[in-house]
Amino acid sequence: MERSEFLYQMGLILAAIPFASILYGVTKGKFNFRVMREKIKFTNLPKSFKGLKIVQISDMHLGSFNKNYEKIEKAVELINEQEADLILFTGDLVNNFAEETDGWAPVLSKMKAKIGKFSVLGNHDYGDYSYWNSAEDKAKNLAAIKHFHKKMGFRLLLNETENISIHGEDIALVGVENWGKPPFPQHGDLKKATKGLHQPFKILMSHDPSHWDEEVIKTSDIDLTFAGHTHGMQFGIERAGIKWSPVQYKYPRWGGLYQEGKQYLYVNRGFGYIGFPGRIGMPPEITVVELT
Repeated sequence: MERSEFLYQMGLILAAIPFASILYGVTKGKFNFRVMREKIKFTNLPKSFKGLKIVQISDMHLGSFNKNYEKIEKAVELINEQEADLILFTGDLVNNFAEETDGWAPVLSKMKAKIGKFSVLGNHDYGDYSYWNSAEDKAKNLAAIKHFHKKMGFRLLLNETENISIHGEDIALVGVENWGKPPFPQHGDLKKATKGLHQPFKILMSHDPSHWDEEVIKTSDIDLTFAGHTHGMQFGIERAGIKWSPVQYKYPRWGGLYQEGKQYLYVNRGFGYIGFPGRIGMPPEITVVELT
């Protein structure tokens, strides 16, 4: 092969790589659910909670799935295979509107947890990115979204705490509304949610990971925080020791496990997608965290 022909053929191959990646991302990548596992050791964890298995999901964005129930049913089966004690959903149920949840209750209510299922709201759940004819219409939309959490079998925590008890020992599960750096809304009230806590071990659900750096580790003794929000930008590289996504330039803590002192943060890379209708190198995530 002559040099000019070789360069031509190589050019075609290199040009095809990004096209093939995009094609895969929008057809199969967005439904190629990945289970990410972590074991975290805590010295103050009550003995009865040793081995507690927590499954976290985040950022469903149901409106983007276009009623593709079969694909999500398989993801729910994968969640149930983990045999969770707790399932935590860290917000962004919808893109904007409550009607996005229509038809999804029979699928999502099948998620099973031995102790319970709990959730919080994300920034997209408040309807702030749409035009509303009135404040009343917007409020009705939010109320319907909140009600759907109940239809899924999840206890929605709105700046409040749920006590989790095993064999007479307790831990606290705290859930705050969305708290983000501007322009994202700050409905979260950590002080209200944690007022009067007596439990020796505390878990927090907070949708936006920036909350952890801005407030959680500065003002509280929360042991473990679960967040989402970033989606890993639905694009990146995580292999061969490389961990990179463009989203890291806005959110330094954008995916996986982080630690400061005795406090931990886990950021889920998202269950669904929004904007770009796919995922490239950043599969949708089901997180399994075991406490020890």
